Amino acid sequence: MAKFDRYMLSQLLILFGFFALVLVAIFWINRAVVLFDRLIGDGQTALVFLEFTALGLPQLIATVLPIASFAAAVYVTNRMTSDSELTVLQATGSSPWSIARPVMVFGLCVALFMATLSNFLVPMATAQLKEREQDIAQNVTARLLTEGTFLHPTDQVTFYTRIIDQDGVLRDVFLSDRRNPEQGIIYTASEAYLLRNGDATTLIMVDGLAQRLEQSGLRLATAKFADFSFDISTLMRSETVQQTRIANLTTPELIAGWDTLAEASGRSEGAIAEEFHSRFAQPLFCIVAALIGFTTLLIGGFSRFGVWREIIIAFGLLILLDGVRGTLSSQVSDNAALWALLYVPSLIGALIALVMLMHAANPGWRARLKRRGAAA
Repeated sequence: MAKFDRYMLSQLLILFGFFALVLVAIFWINRAVVLFDRLIGDGQTALVFLEFTALGLPQLIATVLPIASFAAAVYVTNRMTSDSELTVLQATGSSPWSIARPVMVFGLCVALFMATLSNFLVPMATAQLKEREQDIAQNVTARLLTEGTFLHPTDQVTFYTRIIDQDGVLRDVFLSDRRNPEQGIIYTASEAYLLRNGDATTLIMVDGLAQRLEQSGLRLATAKFADFSFDISTLMRSETVQQTRIANLTTPELIAGWDTLAEASGRSEGAIAEEFHSRFAQPLFCIVAALIGFTTLLIGGFSRFGVWREIIIAFGLLILLDGVRGTLSSQVSDNAALWALLYVPSLIGALIALVMLMHAANPGWRARLKRRGAAA
């Protein structure tokens, strides 16, 4: 690799790291605010919050990589044009093809990183995140240990405690059980305790009142009790059948047996094909994003008024290609035989970058065509 290639590649990688860090931080803050409120509000600790944010980072990074590669290519090209570095290179005989070589290498580096994320790290992190969400959803103690708030562990159960002492005693407890459509029961107690015995969780209520309303005849029966035990383990047990999630499977697990996988996951073969091929199409799109950002500014040349017009054009092309990719993804989900459509946006972007490089290498082709037409 030539000295200039190493220099430009290092600049691209440095700016790519900067833009990726900034974008990840922005998206992470927006996600963390909602996640923090939900987890801490449900009685989880800060360690659980950190674990969830760490497991969500691979997907977040994969989302911002194409944008970061595009931004790095645009920024470096604009700076080198403003400093006349590209002008000097072209004046000394360097062709646009040779100048684009480090950009291509940069795009390949980002694509390899993206491929590692999309094929392995993101599915594994998503699977672990889903497992932890299920564990927390089944943690009755954490869901009930929130004071001063009406909680709904299920649609038919409402729980409330006014305050929780430091020794774990729940004061002024309210529990409404409407799981039986024939009757509804409301329990109130001055204090209560949560007892764990393996996977079972029991709520012991002391000095309370039970009110049972029969729906037929609307008869109300009340009974005072000194102590009463209520098994709340069943409140958080999921009654749904666990299905395989294709987003949680690594690419080697998606290679074969799509009919069996479709039956196990409840998804169509088109959805599996879209998930599988998008993991290869996304890295290619990172290369295209870098090349479009570079070539659009390269043909713009130097201007004292800046290159904002070229930057807007490049960004518009990127948005257009991404919109086409989203449209084609839905078609592949409906028909697995159309999987090749997922690579069309990257192919179109590569052709656009190729045409702009050819234009930069032959800037006078329009004038030559006009002269030939006039001579003819």
